[in-house]
Amino acid sequence: MNDNLKDFIEFYADDESIKLDDYNHCIIGVDTNQRIIYDANKILETLASDMKIEEAVEYFYYNIEGSKLGKFNPIYVFKYEEIE
Repeated sequence: MNDNLKDFIEFYADDESIKLDDYNHCIIGVDTNQRIIYDANKILETLASDMKIEEAVEYFYYNIEGSKLGKFNPIYVFKYEEIE
């Protein structure tokens, strides 16, 4: 984790906010309830580099998004992007 991201998370997120190992590059922010927000598409792209996209989607929904770890569970969003 680079120093800027580390400082950002320390300032805005709670000490108990759940951080995902190996997915720092997928962090897009922190919500007003101090939960870390991840770009779900970036997570899927990362997973798909080691498995088929169908397996990546299943893995994401079952093992990552499906893990409910408490009040400071991360948020996963699919960002809207215009297609040109």
